Amino acid sequence: MHISECSMEMLQALKLKSVEQLFDDIPKSVRIEGLRLPEGVSELELLREMQSMLSVNKAASAHPTFLGAGVYHHFIPAAVKTIVSRGEFITSYTPYQPEISQGMLQSMFEYQSFMAELTAMDVVNSSMYDASTALGEAVLMSHRIAGGGSKFLISRAISPEKKLVAKTYAKGADISLVEVAYDHATGLVDLNDLKEKLREDVCGFYFESPNFFGPVEIQAEEIRSILGAKPMVVGVNPMSLALLRPPGEYGADIVIGDSQVFGTPMNLGGPMIGLFGCRSEHVRKMPGRIIGMTVDLEGRTAFCMTLQTREQHIRRSKATSNICTNEALLALAAAAYLSVVGRTGLREIAAKNVENMRSLATRINSIKAFKAPRFKATHFNEFVVSSEHLSEKVHRHLLSEGIQGGYVLDRAFPELRDSALYATTEMHSKADHDRLVKALEGVR
Repeated sequence: MHISECSMEMLQALKLKSVEQLFDDIPKSVRIEGLRLPEGVSELELLREMQSMLSVNKAASAHPTFLGAGVYHHFIPAAVKTIVSRGEFITSYTPYQPEISQGMLQSMFEYQSFMAELTAMDVVNSSMYDASTALGEAVLMSHRIAGGGSKFLISRAISPEKKLVAKTYAKGADISLVEVAYDHATGLVDLNDLKEKLREDVCGFYFESPNFFGPVEIQAEEIRSILGAKPMVVGVNPMSLALLRPPGEYGADIVIGDSQVFGTPMNLGGPMIGLFGCRSEHVRKMPGRIIGMTVDLEGRTAFCMTLQTREQHIRRSKATSNICTNEALLALAAAAYLSVVGRTGLREIAAKNVENMRSLATRINSIKAFKAPRFKATHFNEFVVSSEHLSEKVHRHLLSEGIQGGYVLDRAFPELRDSALYATTEMHSKADHDRLVKALEGVR
């Protein structure tokens, strides 16, 4: 491999001897030397070869999957796929010239409006990469709102991947993330631990409702009271807000989440679309961009980029973030999805998620050696299942039966030994539940 002088300097700075060392963390068993394709084949032969290679992948449509943990399997109406596939949308990028980008700008404005109504927040941007980067930006924004502070409190009951991204963001600003425990009976925020860790140098607190384990946080107003004037950041599953009280009504300063649940397929875990909203008094400290509705010189309704607080548009010293490319196509998908299903349809879908969760949890709980849900709380569509069997053993058994089980919690949460996080949505039929229950009954 040819190494330039610049590359050599980079390797020396990293204290590495070769480029190959950059890939040491990747097991050799999964590395490949390029795609193993024959040379000089026709397009048809190439297509057959690629289809053969891809056949080892298992699609969610081919077998039941109960893996959620931040990415969810929801039905996407055909109209949504048709709209986002239109040439004028699918090739769109940042609408620097509003006069020729009115369609894309309006779709982003509609997305913001839908999300603001669901969350009851004054302003929603358009948009973040995903919920993880939204959390990272929320930590930095809380620091700006609070006027300083070397610590930011974060619930332990959140995704470990999301937590790592937030730590990366916080490190650059010399902010330490401090975990607040959850109640081991309910899975909700431990209010006593929150009070104990809420010091003068704390610049905010982040919790989720529903949280990573599934419980809906019913103590939100108490948390708001405990925090006083300190920023309160709430993470949500936007789909659940069709039924649950929105965070804007119980005092959230910032709301984050992932709008993937509205019209975006799972796609092996991405791309996603980060939801980010705040109260109007904090808008100048918000990252990303905001699309606004105005009028042109002839008095006609028009759309434009109203606020762009990134370094590409304003002085770097005043920029709130360097986050650049937004997930505009996915915002369009979300707006199209919500337009198609409507207010009543969204409530029905959310209610079906709750119904499926309660039904499946009850059935799993009736199986010997299994307990579900582990926490005594109200859940949306996710819940923790604990077992007398090793969680890895259960997971492997389900895979052997053609079922994708839940997210194994042992490694990230040692205190939840032999437990897994299961998600069920409107995509699961009674037959899917039957198949899972039968497979769990067969674990020995």
